[in-house]
Amino acid sequence: MQTIVLGGGCFWCLEAVFQRVTGVQQVVSGYAGGEVEDPSYYDVCNGSTGHAEVVEITYDESIISLRDILEVFFATHDPTTLNRQGNDRGTQYRSIVFYQSDSEKEVIGQVIKEQQNDFNDPIVTQVEPAVTFWRAEVNHQNYYNENPNQPYCQVVVASKLDKLNKFMAKQKAN
Repeated sequence: MQTIVLGGGCFWCLEAVFQRVTGVQQVVSGYAGGEVEDPSYYDVCNGSTGHAEVVEITYDESIISLRDILEVFFATHDPTTLNRQGNDRGTQYRSIVFYQSDSEKEVIGQVIKEQQNDFNDPIVTQVEPAVTFWRAEVNHQNYYNENPNQPYCQVVVASKLDKLNKFMAKQKAN
């Protein structure tokens, strides 16, 4: 099993997306990239800790590659908006990938270069060495599956799942 930590807006969105990807074994919502130890959701949301909302994805590389994970990531969020995804604004919503090795960093760089062709604006996704991942509070785990009727889930998370479905359909067609 391999792990990768990704941030691309609200962690509820990324969690819901990657829970539906074949080969992903576990998705945990949390925080990374800030200065405060064991931050709370409130602390991260007020923008004072420097953390991004992220997900830690555990995947079986015999089923899905890092490249495939990254392609799903770029297909389901906007990596060209700095510190923002839709109406979610602030550094906690930045697009970021935390790598664990030089070989991962190389793959990430290659995928970003390839993905740039699909966007009119420059990709601003940060690529940084892995740091401590802080697990989010229990009420933020499995959020969409537990709260599908919550308005944010019906509008924002559901739109990310639509993007995932369109991406997967396109992949099958190719």
